[in-house]
Amino acid sequence: MSPGRILVGIDVGGTFTDFVLFRDGQVRIHKTATTIGDQSQAIIEGLELLQTAAADAIIHGTTVATNALLERRGARTALITTEGFADVLSIGRQNRPQLYALAQPPRSHLIPRQHRFEVTERLNSAGKVLTPLNEQELENIAVQIAEADIESIALCLLFSFLNDTHERQISQWFAKRMPEVHQTLSVDVLPEYREFERTATTVINAYVQPLVSRYLVTLSRALSGQTLWIMQSNGGTLAAEQAARLGARMVLSGPAGGVVGAMGLARQSEISEAPHLITLDMGGTSTDVALCPGHIPQTSESTICDLPLRLPSIQIQTVGAGGGSMAHVNRAGVLRVGPESAGADPGPVCYNQGGISPTVTDANLVLGRLRPDYFLGGSRSRPLDEAAAHSALANLGCRLSLSAEETALGIIRIANATMERALRRVSVEQGYDPRSYTLVPFGGAGPLHACDLSEALDIRSILVPRHPGILSAMGLLMADVSTDTSQAIIRPLAEIIRQPDLLGERVQELKRQVAARLPTRRTDCRIAASLDLRYTGQSYEITSPMPLPVTATGLEQTLRGFHEAHHLRYGHSNAELPVECVTLRIQASHPGARFAQPAADANPTDLADAQVYTQSIWLADEGALEVPCYDRGRLQAGHSFVGPALVVQYDTTVAVNPRWQARIDPWGNILLDYGADHAA
Repeated sequence: MSPGRILVGIDVGGTFTDFVLFRDGQVRIHKTATTIGDQSQAIIEGLELLQTAAADAIIHGTTVATNALLERRGARTALITTEGFADVLSIGRQNRPQLYALAQPPRSHLIPRQHRFEVTERLNSAGKVLTPLNEQELENIAVQIAEADIESIALCLLFSFLNDTHERQISQWFAKRMPEVHQTLSVDVLPEYREFERTATTVINAYVQPLVSRYLVTLSRALSGQTLWIMQSNGGTLAAEQAARLGARMVLSGPAGGVVGAMGLARQSEISEAPHLITLDMGGTSTDVALCPGHIPQTSESTICDLPLRLPSIQIQTVGAGGGSMAHVNRAGVLRVGPESAGADPGPVCYNQGGISPTVTDANLVLGRLRPDYFLGGSRSRPLDEAAAHSALANLGCRLSLSAEETALGIIRIANATMERALRRVSVEQGYDPRSYTLVPFGGAGPLHACDLSEALDIRSILVPRHPGILSAMGLLMADVSTDTSQAIIRPLAEIIRQPDLLGERVQELKRQVAARLPTRRTDCRIAASLDLRYTGQSYEITSPMPLPVTATGLEQTLRGFHEAHHLRYGHSNAELPVECVTLRIQASHPGARFAQPAADANPTDLADAQVYTQSIWLADEGALEVPCYDRGRLQAGHSFVGPALVVQYDTTVAVNPRWQARIDPWGNILLDYGADHAA
C-alpha cells in the first residue's frame, strides 16, 4: 500500500466504536463509546479527533442492518407475490423448533399477513408464461399499500429467477405511481430456486433497506464527499451507493472484518502463506468465532432472527458471551452468564454509569486481570471502579455462599464454556481437529481468555495481533473490493461436463455483470467461480470452487472437490452416485490494502525494561499469584518470557497462563506456545 495514502477503518460494536488510521506508513488507533441511538455520532466524533478530512477512503463495518432485525425496528414492508404463495413465510420448511411440543410456537414474521399481497400471474418450471400478469390488480394493491403507510415493497414471484419479466413489470408500475416507496426485487437480490429462502432473503433486504439507506446518506453527507466503502458479510467491501440498495449484505458486516484482518496478519507473520486459524473475536456484547483452513470460509446460507438469509457470507458462529455479558442467579439457584449484555449504556458496573448486574469485565477486574490505569490508556472518560465491581460480585456471591473472587472465577468459567462450545461447533463438529490450528484472539476481551480456551481444546499455539482490540477495523482496510452474483442452473453435472461450452456462456455473461459493478476498471480484477453441487435427491448443497475458463477437465476437478468436501463434512461420499448442479456463483474483486509494517528491532533491550509492575491475579487452580506485567509498547522482537504474566496495552490485556511461552515476532505480534508438558 502506498505510504502516501490516508485510509480509515471504522468498526461499530455493541460497546465501542473502533478506528484505525493509516497515514504516512503509520498506524494510529482509537476507541470511543458507541452511540446506540445513532451510530454516526460516535463516528463523526472519532473522525474529528483523528483529523481525517483528507482521507482517501473510509471503510466502515456497521451493525445498522443487524440491529434493525434483532430489535424489529425496520421499515413497514409489504410483500407482493404470485397468487397462492402469500403464506410462504408462515409455512417455511415446517421445521419443529421444539421437537416434542404438540403446539409449536408461531414463526416470527417481518411482514404481517395483511401486508402480503397476491397477483394473478404464473410461470412454469421452465420460466415460460402460463398466466400473463394482471396489472389491473395492482391498482387495488397500491391503495392498500398507501393506506398502510408502507415504506418498502418486496417483490418475489414464482420462478422469476428463470424469467424476470413480470417482476420488472410490477416494479416499473410502482416506480411510476409510488416513487417514494423503496423496492426490492428477488431477481436482483437472489435469482435462485427455493421459494422460502428466496422470499425470506428478499423480505429481509426490503425490511432493512430504508433504514440502511438513510443511515448511509446521513453519514456520507457528514463526511463531506469523502469516499465511503461498506464491509459486506462475505468479507469484501462495497461502495456506499450499492450498499444502500443491498442492506441485507451488511447483516454480518462487523464480524467479517475481524476474520479478514486475522487472515491478513497471519499470512504476513511467521506462520505460513495458507495459515490454519481459528479466530476468536470477543467484544463487549458477543463473541464471534470462525475456522479458516488456509482460506476464509464462505457459506451461501445463514440464519438471522430465525429467517434464512441466503447470501454469501463468512462462516461465523456467534454466541452471547462478551465483556458486557451480565451474570445472575436463576430461580434454581444456578449462576448464569449472558446472553443479555450491559452494552455501552449503562455498561459494566465498574463503568459507574448505572450498571447493577456484574459482568465478565467486572469479574476480570476483580481477579486482577485488568488494570484501571491501562484500560483505554487510563482514559478519564472511562475510569474503572474496582470497588464497585467487587461490591456487585460480593452481593451476587452471597446468594451462592461464595466470595467475590470465587464468584468472579465462576463467571469466567461459564463464559469460557459458552465460547468453547462455539469453537467446537466450527471445528470438531465440522470434521476439523482444532489441535492442528492456531488460535487468533482479538476484540477487547479475546486475549484475556485465549489461553483458557486453548487449553480446553488442546490448541498448542496462539497468535495475538499487535492491536487486538481494533483488528476488525484494521481488517476493513485489508478487505477486497468485491461483488458477486448467482444464477440457478439445475442440471445433472454429467450433462454439463459433456457440454461445458453452455456453462461457459453463462459464466461469461455473469462475469460481465459483476465486473461492471466494480467502481473502477483495474488490471488486477480477479474473477472466481463456484458451483453448488449435491447428490441427486439431496436437499442441500455444497459450494465447490470451479476453475476458469470452463472446461471438462476443470469441471471434473470441481466434482472431485465436491466428493472430498462431502466426506469431510458428513463422513461419507460416493463417487458412483450422480451429482446435480444447482447454482452457478461468480465473484469479481480488487485486492484491498496490504500492510507492510516495518520489522521491530532485531536486537531487543533487556526484558526488565518492559516490565512496569507486578500484579496479584487470581487463577482457577493456583489462587492468587503475583505475576509480572509488561507494557506491550515496550516489548520488542526477540523478547520472550514464560507465564503466568499479563501484557497491558491501550486496547486490550493479554493474560498468559502458566506453562505458556510468549515470544515477540518482528511485526510486534505475540506468539504463544504451550510448554513441553502440554500432553500431560
